[in-house]
Amino acid sequence: MIAVPPPNVTGALHMGHALNGTIQDVLIRRHRMAGYEAEWVTGTDHAGIATQAVVEKELAKDGVRRLDMTREEFLARVWEWKAEYGGRIIEQFTRLGCTMDYSRERFTMDDGYAEAVLRVFVDLYEKGYVYRDTYLVNWDPGLGSAISDLEVENREVTDTLVQIAYPLADGSGEVVVATVRPETMLGDTAVAVNPDDDRYRDLVGKSVTLPLSGREIPIIGDEHVDPAFGTGALKVTPAHDPNDFEIMKRHGLDAVQVIGEDGRITDAAPDAYRGLPVAEAQQRVVADLQAQGLIRGTEDYLHTVPFSHRSGARVEPLLSLQWFCDMEALARPAIEAEQKGHVRFTPPTWGRVYRDWLEEIRPWCLSRQLWWGHQLPVWYRGDEVHVGMEPPEGEGWERDPDVLDTWFSSALWPFATLGWPQRTVELERFYPTSVLSTAREIIFLWVARMVMMGLEYMGEVPFRDVYIHSVVQAPDGRRMSKSLGTGIDPLDVVEREGADALRFGLLMITSTQDVRFSEDRIRQGRQLVTKLWNATRLVVERGGRAGAQPAPEMLGDRWIASVIGRAIAQSDDLVEGFEFSQFADGLYHLVFDDLCDWYLELLKAGLATPEFAGAALEQVLALAHPVIPFTTEECWSRLPGSEGLMLTHVPPEAPGPPDEQAEAAIEALREAVQAMRSFRADQGIAPREQLLATVAADRPTGLPEDALAAIANLEMANPGDDALVVPISYGRILVKAPEVDVQAERARLEAALEAARVELGRAEKQLSNEKFTSRAPAHLVEAEREKARRFAAEAEEISARLDALG
Repeated sequence: MIAVPPPNVTGALHMGHALNGTIQDVLIRRHRMAGYEAEWVTGTDHAGIATQAVVEKELAKDGVRRLDMTREEFLARVWEWKAEYGGRIIEQFTRLGCTMDYSRERFTMDDGYAEAVLRVFVDLYEKGYVYRDTYLVNWDPGLGSAISDLEVENREVTDTLVQIAYPLADGSGEVVVATVRPETMLGDTAVAVNPDDDRYRDLVGKSVTLPLSGREIPIIGDEHVDPAFGTGALKVTPAHDPNDFEIMKRHGLDAVQVIGEDGRITDAAPDAYRGLPVAEAQQRVVADLQAQGLIRGTEDYLHTVPFSHRSGARVEPLLSLQWFCDMEALARPAIEAEQKGHVRFTPPTWGRVYRDWLEEIRPWCLSRQLWWGHQLPVWYRGDEVHVGMEPPEGEGWERDPDVLDTWFSSALWPFATLGWPQRTVELERFYPTSVLSTAREIIFLWVARMVMMGLEYMGEVPFRDVYIHSVVQAPDGRRMSKSLGTGIDPLDVVEREGADALRFGLLMITSTQDVRFSEDRIRQGRQLVTKLWNATRLVVERGGRAGAQPAPEMLGDRWIASVIGRAIAQSDDLVEGFEFSQFADGLYHLVFDDLCDWYLELLKAGLATPEFAGAALEQVLALAHPVIPFTTEECWSRLPGSEGLMLTHVPPEAPGPPDEQAEAAIEALREAVQAMRSFRADQGIAPREQLLATVAADRPTGLPEDALAAIANLEMANPGDDALVVPISYGRILVKAPEVDVQAERARLEAALEAARVELGRAEKQLSNEKFTSRAPAHLVEAEREKARRFAAEAEEISARLDALG
């Protein structure tokens, strides 16, 4: 079983969805064809912040604000919006050909799912993991809510670094601090210096008078202070900086919150600043410090600042009373699961990233100040707190208005979608799931939390393998984004090139690194579709049928049976190792190079049988089906003798035994035919002009000369003493010399030799680049090696032909 990473109910299909949907569909289709009951659970996430924001924008068009409505009225509007628009992305997955179990589609706000979410919260509370406390959180003033790390995007900003003098309380001097947030000094509760800093060692234990407020605050020594940053003296504002918050805990300091949840200065600040927006307060603080002669310098300072991905507002680290979950005890078995190989990451480096985060895990802020989501099962009456599945009895109880972080409900996805907490048949049959395919940015927020919750409530990891797929970038290497103008709608590509072309193209570019979207690879997929369709028409015209299993007897049939068998075995290994790009590349070459360019030519030349051609095509269609399902279903339906859907076909199997002799013979034939085609092109001889030729082989190859004669349009006879030499790896082909201008031919061959050597040099230079050979996808490196071999052989062949000219 695979559980699809639930897209946001507000979402539309983007290229990342298309890639991941294709990867999962390939795995599901292959397993269904192999006879497994391969369940693919689908559904959507309620996406608390995103959905609430979308509905609020819709209301704003009518001049209505959320706060003008009751909570119940607003939630009714959200459910109406969900009913109308919430299923778009699932419908879009069907256009891509994803065979999810749409009959079991789940939504994280379904009644049954919501029961599971609240039950877990109550259980974790009863176990002592969930608690309420005042802690530093990411506060989004635009939304008026705490937000998760995923909703935070860091941007580089140039602020003014202000140096401010804090007078020593005893009047003996001053300490200068540097800050880009001078307004937060109103909440300072200490100045910290490194105890090993000679400049300040003697000041530790003394006090300064905080400018503008007059409060006396201590100078403390803390080894975490960087003496090289700024002045080496750090203003400590525990309520508004995560590092300062940790200093507060180490030294038992107070926290004074001077920025409120509304983005304005609180009553904890001096009267002159109360109620001011943060930006205005900053200007006034600097002006007042300037007036008092306490500014010691300013400079531009480029640094990273957190902003809300949702509202665009600058995130404020704020002390806030929230519900948290202590994660340390839950993290320990999740770490052990990865260490023991119960959860395997591909590429393996992401396992190290997962483990590092869990080893340094912090409490999880569970509550969000929203209306849309799972409302906390918590009630208050005075100092009393009730946490439970049902409201408490008695008068005066009020329910906490906050909702749970969306990621809390998502963490239960692998088992809550199957009916937990009830022990359903589906839960017993399909948990744990087999594979999770996802993107790297949610390893912490989702993958790790699913492992923790699965171990806690099911006693088993939720999946055995985690495949971290590529991030698809725009063709120029920038991230895909509508706002940047770099977004590419996968459905536009489907409309233009077809779903199968998109699926194939995405698989071709995927690797262990971020990849650039390639229209060339999509077009390559379109070519593959066309080629396979034309191959099917030819086989049908020649009398090929599905269902027949004749033994391969003719050389062409023996060869294609051996080639298909090897391709099937290789595909099993590649897909099992999540090498989807190499799998797609191998499929392309099987269809283009082996089936169409050679086998069907042998069939047309009478060197293969229509009966076996039908069997060979059937197995190629079965192998290709998980990648290009629409095309293969259509081809299958046109093949006489086919029954049912290709989706229900048995897995591909070799239509005959391995045959090294047949492969060697056809390889010799391919080389000879290609050599003669090059010879004709070089000499300007039309393919329809029959030539007199003979093969002088240095060793036995099993070359079928009748096939060579038929395909290369040769009469196999003695070409005479003036024959030209066409070199091949196992000897030479002697061809009756046409009338030729020797000088012109020499000049042409010398130019061709120079061109081959230039291309060989380029390939060798690329292969000598360690960054390319170690970082590029394996199939691209191998393609470059093949290019070097090809041009080396071409140069050798041209040199031999120059020698033959005398």
